[in-house]
Amino acid sequence: MAGISIPGVTDKYNTNDTVEKLMKVERIPLTREENQLEEYKAQKDAWREINSRLTSLRDSTKTLYSFENPFNNKLTTSSQENAITAQANRSADIQSFKVDVLQPATSDRFMTDELDNDYKIPAGSYVYKVGEKQVLYNWKGGSIKDFSNGINKRGNDIIKSSVIGASSGKKSLLIEAVPTGKENKLIFEEDAKKFAFDSGMITKIKEKEITFGTSQDEILPVQKIEYDEPEYMPKLSLTGTKLDQGKVSLAPRGAYQVSLPSNVSSDSGQVINFTIQAQDTEDITPEINKSLLQPEIPDAGFIEFNGIVVNNSESDTSLNLPPTPPEPLEVIASDKVLYAVMEDGSEKEIPAENLLSGEEIEIKLPVKEYQGIKAIAVRNINTGKTLTVSTFGSTDPSKDLGYGPQHAVSEADDAIIKYEGITISRPSNEIDDVIPEVTLNIFDKTEKTATIAIKPDTESSKDAIIQFVGQYNQAVAEINILSQSKPEIIEELDYLTEEEKESERERLGMFSTDFSLTSIKSTMQSIVSAGYAFSASADVTMLSQIGVATNAGGFSGGYSQSKLRGYLEIDEKKLDEALQNNMDDIRQLFGYDTDGDLIVDSGIAYKLDKQISAYTQTGGILALKTSTLDSKIKNTESRIAKLEAQMEDKEAELRNKYAQMEGTLGSLESQQTTISNFSKQQQK
Repeated sequence: MAGISIPGVTDKYNTNDTVEKLMKVERIPLTREENQLEEYKAQKDAWREINSRLTSLRDSTKTLYSFENPFNNKLTTSSQENAITAQANRSADIQSFKVDVLQPATSDRFMTDELDNDYKIPAGSYVYKVGEKQVLYNWKGGSIKDFSNGINKRGNDIIKSSVIGASSGKKSLLIEAVPTGKENKLIFEEDAKKFAFDSGMITKIKEKEITFGTSQDEILPVQKIEYDEPEYMPKLSLTGTKLDQGKVSLAPRGAYQVSLPSNVSSDSGQVINFTIQAQDTEDITPEINKSLLQPEIPDAGFIEFNGIVVNNSESDTSLNLPPTPPEPLEVIASDKVLYAVMEDGSEKEIPAENLLSGEEIEIKLPVKEYQGIKAIAVRNINTGKTLTVSTFGSTDPSKDLGYGPQHAVSEADDAIIKYEGITISRPSNEIDDVIPEVTLNIFDKTEKTATIAIKPDTESSKDAIIQFVGQYNQAVAEINILSQSKPEIIEELDYLTEEEKESERERLGMFSTDFSLTSIKSTMQSIVSAGYAFSASADVTMLSQIGVATNAGGFSGGYSQSKLRGYLEIDEKKLDEALQNNMDDIRQLFGYDTDGDLIVDSGIAYKLDKQISAYTQTGGILALKTSTLDSKIKNTESRIAKLEAQMEDKEAELRNKYAQMEGTLGSLESQQTTISNFSKQQQK
């Protein structure tokens, strides 16, 4: 039906627009509060950003003076990196040393014969031992592949296995010990041993013995040593030695030494075996004492004639005798006759207890207890004993298992190196007990002597300083933007995108009346530009001396306002030179101890950290700023909520009134139309 008007629904009298205009005026307080809320939130975000920048700067400063500061980092280089490398801890000394790798540490790796692809390994209790650890594998029987997989699941870093394709239709099983070193032999027990024999992995062998000291060419003079010995006693020498049928006989005061073969002296698992026996012989002491007696020379005599006495001339015979008779020599009887001659020339006594009893004494000499031994010396200091020494033999008891590998890929052995000429053996290829704070990693034999150098890690130190400067400049840039209203500040920041610059323009000068920002900036500038006299002999006491300053590059291009805003610059060439020559000074420049309590209490990084922490810590200046804004935001949001409720009520009231007005007007119009129509009908 045309012309129907429903109050509050149709807008015949344009009341909606009228209500909106009236509400716009009513909303002015609400809009003001909403704008204020947005401003508070923007300020809070700005303080958070400042906090983030300063926190990042503080973290960067901490790395420059903490225990893990980069200035103590070390780099190692090796001239034979394919054979040996090194890792140096932060406390390692700056040094260079030479190492020869004679052999790397290896593990037992044994293979079976070629077995048919469908070969079945019988069920049983398979026990494998490596050193003091063992793996027990209760096998139900099955294929080679399943057996290998089962070992790998139970190996626990003790043993592992793999199946290797041999010839067509054939496979071999490889079992290996994971730990390296001579003492970590792979031992088979119970059904593992039976299978190892049946599959050709091991075979029966006899113990191998290394013999030496069997020929006259090996009988060498002993080295001279300083020790108290009676005067006139014959010197120790080869004169009293005799080799006969593999045994050496030493008369009193006889001495000799035999050099150890290199494969014995360098093998800590070897045990040297020999016998020694002392037998009574005529003591040489009485004869020596006789020769030392003063002879009695008769008086020259005289003649007398007629009261005249003529004396004979004294004898002029010269016997080179001591002016006074010496004390008689005493018999020497001692069991201190055996010595281990070390590489450095020192000697270590080898006990030979009960030697003087006359019985044959068996000597067992573990090489591992005499590290660095190069020879065995026998000194018969006795005056009435003849010593008989057997041939020297050496074996490795750990290898005396009654069996050995038939297809050995490698056998367990220690790593052997020469450090500065000293032979050293270790069970692992990671050796960390030779050079303090340095771990050597062995891979292979060296073709020639490797030179390993430990130097300061200048790159990590440089990166840390560059990161510090970057964080410092970002913090200063943030402070400049928020505390100043100069558009050029933003334009100078070339690293910002156009979108980021536009966002920064909205925050420009936001806290221009807040002096806390200018205060922290001023303090930071004072800290980085100050001098730190941590030592009277220091060459570097200021940041500018290492190429880091607010004008590191100079004003070569003329006056520049941007150079006065507090940003730090880096002269990279100067920084590289300083790191190369004054690393310790630079370390102390960022943090040093002034009172000797071993705790850093001064320096650029330390002071920046303490200053910034006053702003960024919990309950600090920035926390108070944001908590104040939180209170303002909460109060403003509360007022906005009340005003919004009032606006809703007001709008509802206006719309109700205007709806009633529309209804009244509509009713009047309807009455007018009715009267008009009635008048027209009366006029007809």
